[in-house]
Amino acid sequence: MKTEKYELTDDEKRLIGILMQDCQSTGDIHAKLKRLFAGTIEQMLEAEMDEHLGYEKNSVEGNNSGNSRNGYNHKNIISDYGEADIAIPRDRNGQFEPKVLGKYQTRTNEIEDKILAMYAKGMSQRDIEDNIREIYGADIPQTMISKITDKILPEVNEWQNRPLESIYPVVYLDGIMFKSRKDSQIINKCVYTVLGIDMEGRKDILGIWISENESASFYASLCSDLKKRGVTDILIACHDNLKGLGEAVNAVFPKTKQQLCIVHQVRNSAKFVPYKDRKAVCADLKKIYGAINIDEAEYAKEEFREKWDKKYPSILRSWDANWSELTTFFNYPEEIRRMVYTTNTVEGYHRMVRKYTKTKAIFPTDDSIRKVVYLSVKEISKKWTMPMRDWAMVYGQIMIYFEDRFVA
Repeated sequence: MKTEKYELTDDEKRLIGILMQDCQSTGDIHAKLKRLFAGTIEQMLEAEMDEHLGYEKNSVEGNNSGNSRNGYNHKNIISDYGEADIAIPRDRNGQFEPKVLGKYQTRTNEIEDKILAMYAKGMSQRDIEDNIREIYGADIPQTMISKITDKILPEVNEWQNRPLESIYPVVYLDGIMFKSRKDSQIINKCVYTVLGIDMEGRKDILGIWISENESASFYASLCSDLKKRGVTDILIACHDNLKGLGEAVNAVFPKTKQQLCIVHQVRNSAKFVPYKDRKAVCADLKKIYGAINIDEAEYAKEEFREKWDKKYPSILRSWDANWSELTTFFNYPEEIRRMVYTTNTVEGYHRMVRKYTKTKAIFPTDDSIRKVVYLSVKEISKKWTMPMRDWAMVYGQIMIYFEDRFVA
C-alpha cells in the first residue's frame, strides 16, 4: 500500500537545514536534536517566567514590581534524546512553578511510556535499567522503575472494578500459577481469570483475582464481584472441574448452564493409563464426546464401560459423576458446541500471558503480579479486534435457545 510523501513546511525545511550543518552521521543529528530539545524547554520556561512576573527579561517594567528573576536551578531530564541539563529560572519570592516541567519531574512522559511498554513485554527491572542506559545514556535505578510501574496501580484498580455488560453468552474461567514471596518463603499464587464473550462476539478479560488457596469461598467472592459490577446473567460457563467452582457459579447465577472442559477431562482420564493402552483409550473416549447427540454419547460410554471398566474403573467413575456438566454442549448446534466444549480460549490467553512473564521467576508482591498481568492484558487484547468464529450464526442460535433470558 502506497502512502503519500509528507510535505514539509518552510519552517521545517529551515530547521532541517540547520540540523544538516556540520552533521556527518545520525549520531551528530541526534546530538543536535538533544541540544534543540533542551533549548526549546528552556525557552518555554523563560516564557512561563515572563508570564508569571508580568514582564519580559531585562524590562524596566520589573523595577519595583515586588518580584524579579533570581538566577537558575539546574536539573537533568531524561527524554527520547537522552539525558539533558535544563536551566530552570527562579524568582526571588520562590513562587514560580513551571507547567512544562513539573517540580519533581526528571523524565518526560515518553520515557515512562517506554518503561511501561518494556515491563509489559516481560522485561525484568534489571533489563529495563540496562536498556535505558544503553539507548539513552541515562541511569534510572530499579527502585525508580518500580515507582514508575506503580503509577499504573490506580489504573489497574479502576479496570478491575469497571462496570461490565449485563449478559455474557459465554464465559471461560481458568487460573494460571505464579511464584511469589511471603514471609521469606516462595509460595504459589493462582491468578484466576474470567474471559467473557460479549453480545458482539468479542473477547474481554472481565477481571483477575489472586488467591493463595482456591476454595469455594474464593469462587463465591469472584462470582459476587461480577454481579456487583453489573453482570445479571451468564448463559454458559466453561471451566475445569475445580472443587466448589460449579456450586459458586450456580449460587450467584442460578440459570447458568455449565460445561466442564472435555480436553481436561480426557487428559485426566488418560493420566494413569499405561502408554500401550493410552491411544486406544483416548480413541474410545473420543467416541463419547464426539457423538452426534446425547443418546449416541451415552451408548458410546456404555461400550467404553464394557471394554475398559474392569481394567480402568476410575475413568468412567469420573465421567459418571460429572456427566450432566460434561454433556451440556450436546444441547446446542455445532457452532455453539465448538465454542463451549473446551476452555482452550482462556488457556490460549494464559499461554500468551506466560510468554510476557516468563522472565519473572518470582514476584515480590501481589501488586507486582497485578501490574504485569494487567499490562499483558492490554497488549494481548490489542489483537482481539474480530468477533469469535461464525459469530453471526452463533448469535442467531443463542437468541433461539435462550430466548426466555432476553425477555424484558
